[in-house]
This record gives sequence, structure tokens and C-alpha cells, in this order.
Amino acid sequence: MNNFAYAQPRRLESLLALLSPTPGETEVLAGGTDLVGLLRERVLTPERVVNVCDVEELQGVHEVPEGGALALGAAMRLDELHEHSLLESYTALHQAICGLRSLQYQAQSTLGGELCRRPRCWYFRAGHGLLADGGRLIREGDNRYHAIFDNAGPAKFVSASRLAPALIALDARAVLVGPEPEYLSVVPLEELYQTPIDESQRETILQPNQVLAQILLPQADASAAVASAAYEVRHGEGPDDPLAAAAASLRIESGVVRQAKLVLGQVAPTPRVADTASRLLVGHAVDQLRAEAAGRAAVADATPLSRNEYKVQLAEVAATRAILKAAGLATGGFDE
Repeated sequence: MNNFAYAQPRRLESLLALLSPTPGETEVLAGGTDLVGLLRERVLTPERVVNVCDVEELQGVHEVPEGGALALGAAMRLDELHEHSLLESYTALHQAICGLRSLQYQAQSTLGGELCRRPRCWYFRAGHGLLADGGRLIREGDNRYHAIFDNAGPAKFVSASRLAPALIALDARAVLVGPEPEYLSVVPLEELYQTPIDESQRETILQPNQVLAQILLPQADASAAVASAAYEVRHGEGPDDPLAAAAASLRIESGVVRQAKLVLGQVAPTPRVADTASRLLVGHAVDQLRAEAAGRAAVADATPLSRNEYKVQLAEVAATRAILKAAGLATGGFDE
């Protein structure tokens, strides 16, 4: 690990003043579950590390009356989110947190840190760069766990966040702040992520002198009958990353889906919103056949690499079971 300066600000203004506009000069430390390993292996070599966990404005859950939303501080621990009374009705979020299968990780990892988790790609982690020689190393090498969608360009890693699919399915928005405290932008959470085309870019649109401050969730309305669920296909019951994942949100009225959003995870460089599959659900009651048809539609345009075609079927299963789970139906999986 290289030497670096360390700072632990308590206010957002102080935090922003410590960030650098130059990529790579400063890294943000939250729970440390991801960054510490990258520093130890010298994949990242910043001049300064800024701990955001004590920043007052990045904590807590509170209501935003003007927008009908709940604001979740990006520095909140995942176990705090899981136990918060205002978040009880966001089922997909709870299931995604429980799916991490590690109480230690839940107690240490933060919301913002998990959403901005760097790719688990072993070429990146071994120091070959985010794009691994323009994608060549992945294309010609071991790509068992890499992308089956949006992989025609150099980026072939998969988005690492376990919570992003659930939050995107719930129509979450991201609040980005910087380089000054008054410079604030709010984007749909799916727009936080990008597919880089060269090594100067990262997996999110966050600039080096910006910070993810909050996640905004639409306030749950009991009359809207919105149901949600998350589902992961994993090696086993440990904390390892899933092979494929999906989250679904359904607004059901009189037994018929009026609005649907299906999001795939662990299959592309960004969380993948499956619009065609979502439209197949609208106007129908959810049953096994309808869910399976949506699952097939969700993976219809997959483009697997040389060694990961198996992930297409797993993504289809994850999508189908997330829909069934959201509708309160049996999935046939081990989670029942």
C-alpha cells in the first residue's frame, strides 16, 4: 500500500474541499469493504483518502415533503437501513440487504459505498486496468463471470452493486453534490451508472470532485398496491457475489399489473433495466407462464462471451423468480 494523506471531515462543505478535480488523486472511503483491498494491492494509488462516514449531511433517513420522497443518507450502514422503521415496506431493498449473507458486511458497508462498489473483475483487481487492455484480456481469457449484455465495446465487467437493481426497480434517484455544496443534481439511479469506453472513465458519472450524498425513494403509498422483490442466483449460501440477479417492482390493481419495472444485475457493466420484459407484464395477472415469458424476454438479446453462456439461463431464472416473488407466488427456489 502506498503512503497517502488521510482526512475525516464532519461537514459536507469540508468534504468537498478535500476532493480533487484530478482523477485518481483522492479516493472516498466509506465502510472500507472495497477500497482497502484496492489500496493494499495498489490497484488504486491516491495521494489522499477522505473518510465520509462522519459527514453529518450523509446520515439518516428523513422525509422530503415537497417531493413525496424518503432521503437515505449515503453514509448510512446497511444494517441501519434494514432496521429503519420508515423503510419497512421496501421489500426488494430488505431482500437485497439480507442477500449479502454477511452480518459483518451489513454492519460495515454503507449505502453509497455499496452502490459505487468497484467491479470484481479479476483482471481489474490484478492491476490490468478497468478495461483490461481494451477488453482483449477478457475476450481471449477466462470470462466466466463477465458480462452477457452490452459487452461489444472494451468494457466487459459486470456492475458489482448488489443493491442497485432493487433500488432502480423502486424508482430511486441519486443526489450528487459537488464541486461546491450548492452544486446539486438529482438523476434516476440507473443514470448514475455508465459503460466506460476508455481508462479515463469509471463505472459511474460521478466526477472526482463530486460525492453521492443521498438516495431518494418514492414514499410508499398503501393505496397504490406496489409490491417488490429481489432474487439472486448464487454459488451457495455464503457471501460471494451472485452469478445473476434481478429485482422487480409491480403495481397491481384488482389482480392486474398496471405498472412494472424489472432490473437485471451482475450481467452487464451497468444494472440493466429490462423494458421489453416489463411491458409484457402490464395489463395481465402474474402467473407462472407470464413470469416465464417475461424472463425469456429479459435475456432475448444477450450476447455471451466464450465461457459465460450459462449466465443467460441464470439471468432468465433470476428475472422469472423476482417477478413471481414480487407477486407473492411460489418461485421454486431455495429461498422459500
